[in-house]
Amino acid sequence: MSPDLSVRIGTLALRNPILVASGIIGYGREYEALVDLDAIGGIVTKTVTRHARVGNPPPRVVETPSGMLNSIGIENPGLEGFLETKVPILRELRCAVVVSVEGENVEEFQDLVRGVDGCGVAQAIEVNISCPNVGPHGLAYSTDAGLAREVMSAIRPLTRLPLIAKLTPNVTRISEIAAACEACGADAISLVNTFVGMAVDVRSRKPILGTITGGLSGPAIKPLALGRSGRWFNPSTFP
Repeated sequence: MSPDLSVRIGTLALRNPILVASGIIGYGREYEALVDLDAIGGIVTKTVTRHARVGNPPPRVVETPSGMLNSIGIENPGLEGFLETKVPILRELRCAVVVSVEGENVEEFQDLVRGVDGCGVAQAIEVNISCPNVGPHGLAYSTDAGLAREVMSAIRPLTRLPLIAKLTPNVTRISEIAAACEACGADAISLVNTFVGMAVDVRSRKPILGTITGGLSGPAIKPLALGRSGRWFNPSTFP
């Protein structure tokens, strides 16, 4: 008999805890020839913004030891484009769908949550308040507990779907931001977005990414992410 690996986050039911992070496989169809989406718990879509974005200037991606730097800049078709072109794709998936959204202000977050809530394909919403690659507003809501509270308080009444607050690790006290989100209705916390980093071309002695800095992801950041969460635990709880 196979073990039961199902997990729940509020009303979000996953057949197993494998949830592919936002931006990894787009909206599912892009990698369906390489990944058996029926075998995973679900996907988090590429982040949707209120208006279409072309993204940042290239180069956007550079490999680093045990990781990758990216500065994509949330390239996406915007809310209307998402509803028209991506929702039909997501409707065909047989795994859970978590739609990621990012707004430049509270009103945009509200518009996005209303749109996603009504589209009929999302089992949860990831509230991306922590993108480091879209200008000053990208990190504002995840580096200030008061602003994080403002966003979550504004969108919580708009949907019954589970809300997952996606935070940045590039703060001193991430627990304060997480607590603010939880107090205002977040059902779960996606603890860390990417870590800010930079790669330099040794020949030109210039940054490789078109935006100079980008977000570091990959195996290299796992100990750092665990370190952020480790500050919440009482050492006596570990054997």
